[in-house]
Amino acid sequence: MTNRLDPKVDFVFKRIFGVEENKDVLLDFLNVTLRESEPSPITDIQILNPYIDKNALHDKQSILDLHARTADGKQVNIEIQLFNRYDIEKRTLYYWSKMYSSQLEEGQKYKDLKKTITINILNFNFIPNDRYYNLFHLREYHTGLRLTDDIEIHFMELLKLQSQRASLSDKLVKWLLFLKGVDKQELWEVIAMNEPTLQKAMDTLEFLSQNEEARRLYEMRQKALHDEASMIDGAKEEGKREGKREGKREKEIEVAKNLLEMGMDVAKIVKATGLPESEVKKLKEQLH
Repeated sequence: MTNRLDPKVDFVFKRIFGVEENKDVLLDFLNVTLRESEPSPITDIQILNPYIDKNALHDKQSILDLHARTADGKQVNIEIQLFNRYDIEKRTLYYWSKMYSSQLEEGQKYKDLKKTITINILNFNFIPNDRYYNLFHLREYHTGLRLTDDIEIHFMELLKLQSQRASLSDKLVKWLLFLKGVDKQELWEVIAMNEPTLQKAMDTLEFLSQNEEARRLYEMRQKALHDEASMIDGAKEEGKREGKREGKREKEIEVAKNLLEMGMDVAKIVKATGLPESEVKKLKEQLH
């Protein structure tokens, strides 16, 4: 059998959940995810950005998120993140606020604004606890009283499924294991057992994995994501090196100041610290 594509790659995720013929798959996933916050199941949903721009797959900065609206007007945004781009909490609030405010057209009232939900599926650890699923609302600090139901942010961290006893009787765990990419056939079969929509998602993944065009686009997207990951790692390493250089320089300046206060001449301080003569002279002027 052809190796399965990784459902965590945003392009594949969107092909599974963001097409009209799989709207029942999206509904099932959302109802499982929102079971604690929504009083009744979502019965219908409109996918607002169902089409994938193939040119976006080349863009290392492109995020193929999924934006949808429920029958009662609530907005939902789902985003897969394979690696930490940092400032995720600020990015989440920024994109949430743009979605929330974009609902109002000229002349409409604030009361027309509908609840907006962000779902972040992360392939790295972010929230400082052991829970693989965390749900956030806007609450009063002392009493826990919720200010409004309009803001709702979910974080689901796939790596934490290993560190927590995740029960296969929990349907959300099954969905997350599917997204994580189970590699054992027997576990794959257990996850799909008695779950027709999950089985449909798996069948879609199997089809994509054997489709030449889908695999070509997948590999294109993988390359863009690998390039971005390399750039981020390179930037972090350069930051570490720059930090070391800055630390070394600060130490040299501190030593030079101490030697000047002890009365040592400039030439000897230059030799001892490696600082330029002009800089040592400038430090001497500052001290006097």
